[in-house]
Amino acid sequence: MQNEQNTPGMPPVAPPSGAGMAPPAAAPPQGGEAPRGKPQPLEDLHIDELLHVVVDKNASDLHISVDSPPVIREDGDLVRMNFERFTPQQTQRMMYEIISDDNVTKFETTKELDFSYALPTPIHMRKEGQGIIRARFRVNMYRDRGSIAAAFRLISSRIPTVEELNLPPILKQLSERPRGLILVTGPTGSGKSTSLAAMINHINMNFAHHIITIEDPIEYLHTHKESIINQRELGGDTLSFGNALRASLREDPDVLLVGEMRDMETIALAITAAETGHLVFATLHTNNASESIDRIIDVFPPGQQEQIRVQLSNNIVAIISQQLLARATGPGRIPANEIMLATPAIRNLIRENKTHQIPSIIQTGATHGMTTMDQTLRDLYMKGLITLDDALARCNNIEELKKMINLGGPGAGGPPGSSGGTRR
Repeated sequence: MQNEQNTPGMPPVAPPSGAGMAPPAAAPPQGGEAPRGKPQPLEDLHIDELLHVVVDKNASDLHISVDSPPVIREDGDLVRMNFERFTPQQTQRMMYEIISDDNVTKFETTKELDFSYALPTPIHMRKEGQGIIRARFRVNMYRDRGSIAAAFRLISSRIPTVEELNLPPILKQLSERPRGLILVTGPTGSGKSTSLAAMINHINMNFAHHIITIEDPIEYLHTHKESIINQRELGGDTLSFGNALRASLREDPDVLLVGEMRDMETIALAITAAETGHLVFATLHTNNASESIDRIIDVFPPGQQEQIRVQLSNNIVAIISQQLLARATGPGRIPANEIMLATPAIRNLIRENKTHQIPSIIQTGATHGMTTMDQTLRDLYMKGLITLDDALARCNNIEELKKMINLGGPGAGGPPGSSGGTRR
């Protein structure tokens, strides 16, 4: 199967068939994961059979790697499937079956490959009026000690709303801003792309805007609603984020989404786009607001940093830092967010290079809608949504968090109605 190429506004189409290509659909194994016992063989198994299990179990990821059975991530935990261990020949066969000859050449040259993959719905599961694509995956293929390995990330076929994701309602208000730069930050796997998709979808459903996204690869497929939305994929539709951003300013956009601000050129163009009257969304792999500001400034040479600091202070709207935690009461995960809003005090700290004072402004900015990560973790714990162990493991300041939830030390009780909040 080749990289997906979908026309914005149209439903995803089935990949073409041909020699060496994936079959139209592989039926999922009966009953999902096989009962424990003798491991199932991987010889002649198609990747689709494993991906159907990921969808059935609502797992987030599939990992294939030599000398390991297939591994899925359920609710944040890695779970080995009951299969034999992969050999180098099996991982190569399994991955080369689903990519084009051009991508085989690209992978063998660069040793890395990003692409999206459409999992066909098995014939016996297809219903009239529904699409023939059951799920989509973002895939990274790489080499591991000379052999091929890959990570598949499940992308929901339906774009969730801000409410369904348990995100703060202020994210909808931020997405309605007419201009400026909004950053969504966090480590890999923290749900940044899903949160951005929900915000873009809110705009698409409620406002007549022209939205352009630049992604690597395209994850959520948006359709034209109130807005017109064009999605461009790195490699297939453009050669770089910088090229696409530069061109987008001549394409009459109202809203721009940059999948990742990776280099100085992309960061400079994103700030310029915000400065020239566009609403720009972007992501960074940083953990909090002050770190995000420092990362942006430090990308530039010393002679340009003062200018960038002024531009950023004038055009930043918000920084939303996010991480995902396991639910305390059942399956699934829940987001925890730190929210920084660009108040005059925040803008002044950025201009004066006093980003280390930003956390204290966020901590006292609840009336503006701001919250620190530790405050959010406290609230989630007090509501019984996450465990005490997880809250303490993910916070920035353990002692401060303990004070906020009145623990007073080890062994103290948890929230009302809880049994101490320890994850079992």
